[in-house]
Amino acid sequence: MSFETDPSIHKRLEAWIKEKGVAEIELILPDMNGIIRGKVVPAPRFLKGVSNHTLRIASSILRVTVTGEYPDLETDDEDGFSDTLDPDCVLVPDPTSICVAPGYRTPTAYVVTDAYSHAGKLIDIAPRQVLRRVLDLYAERGWEPVVAPEVEFFLTARNIDPDLPLETPVGRSGRAETVSQPYGLEAINEYEDLIEQIYEYCEIADLDIETMIHEAGAAQLEVNFNHGNALELADQVLMFKRIVRQVALSQNVYATFMAKPMDNQPGSAMHIHQSLVDKATGRNLFANANGTDSKLFRSFVGGLQTYLPEVAPLFAPNVNSFRRMRPQFDAPINVQWGLDNRSCGLRTPISDGRNRRVENRLPGADANPYLAIASSLACGYVGMVQGLEPGPLITTSAYRMPRSLPRTLDEALGRFQNCEPMREVFGEEFCRVFAHVKLDELDAFEGVVSAWEREHLLLKV
Repeated sequence: MSFETDPSIHKRLEAWIKEKGVAEIELILPDMNGIIRGKVVPAPRFLKGVSNHTLRIASSILRVTVTGEYPDLETDDEDGFSDTLDPDCVLVPDPTSICVAPGYRTPTAYVVTDAYSHAGKLIDIAPRQVLRRVLDLYAERGWEPVVAPEVEFFLTARNIDPDLPLETPVGRSGRAETVSQPYGLEAINEYEDLIEQIYEYCEIADLDIETMIHEAGAAQLEVNFNHGNALELADQVLMFKRIVRQVALSQNVYATFMAKPMDNQPGSAMHIHQSLVDKATGRNLFANANGTDSKLFRSFVGGLQTYLPEVAPLFAPNVNSFRRMRPQFDAPINVQWGLDNRSCGLRTPISDGRNRRVENRLPGADANPYLAIASSLACGYVGMVQGLEPGPLITTSAYRMPRSLPRTLDEALGRFQNCEPMREVFGEEFCRVFAHVKLDELDAFEGVVSAWEREHLLLKV
């Protein structure tokens, strides 16, 4: 694929910008952690840059850690890309992703970009390209995956001291939630103004969200996205997180997508519903004509069971991610599967053949949406290609069964680095760089003495 731009794309973008009255464009390039990097440019400069490929940014941002550091990598590929020299990459906007950015004084738009080398090659380690690489494997077989994410998050009181625990915010009643209120309508109405603004901003930005509910945690909410194209849904999750954080700040609270932000509260997940259709006919390939599970469906589940534990850093990317995976807080610890069984890491909702799907309940809300979706689809793809069979359906609590997921990021990275089938799917360079980024983050974390250690060890051991 080359970054030579179809002239009609420039015309489409120009017409859209004129119609919306946009003055500035936020060029968005998600990094390994799903953190938004990029730059803001005036609309005329943006359109000129689209035509002559002068929208550029330092390529090193694709390798930056969550702490803002850079791992010690020495790379020099055939395109002349070197970590030491840190050359620019060319940002090419995806015209299907452009949308109005709500809440700005100056009329602004978001657009998600792809990163290219100066030789005109897509940079393989970019998370968006990693997902596209997986989708291309499906397309080669005439398959099209369909996904629907569900994203949970907490609202918290403002917290400017990272040494202090988070607290729930005061709601409309003047009181803060202190106990679990799953699906509570009165509880969700406590934050009615904030929720209404989120809906309003999502509509302005053309985000296809379906419903919002109050989850099990105090001031914990969940939004469901309508099913659709995997790359487009990853873009939407990325934009949704940005919008929710901005709305929360405007209401003098925080919104956090940490997997486990509070000690005695549940964690936040990003469940991913997945189905598979025939690209030519649109038929759901996960069900036979009589509505029973197809062989492809069973092999897809078998692939998830076999390989998800080996790629955990892609859907549980932080030390904090593994604090969520505890059965007492209703989070999966294994890859058992069951019919409408929420204790399982893989749940098959009750449905007819047209709507047959599997819900991957393992990813945390802190995961990079591109990599979380890519990891799930890659595991299912390899399962179908290898003709794997799943284990038996579980009809009891999967929490009573042995843990098959890694317990720590350290263990997870070791398994990830040794999983040959997944390295082949994702590409050796991506796997190498991703592992280095995560190992650097882990090293930074392990250099910090925690409050727990000071509390229990300082004067006792």
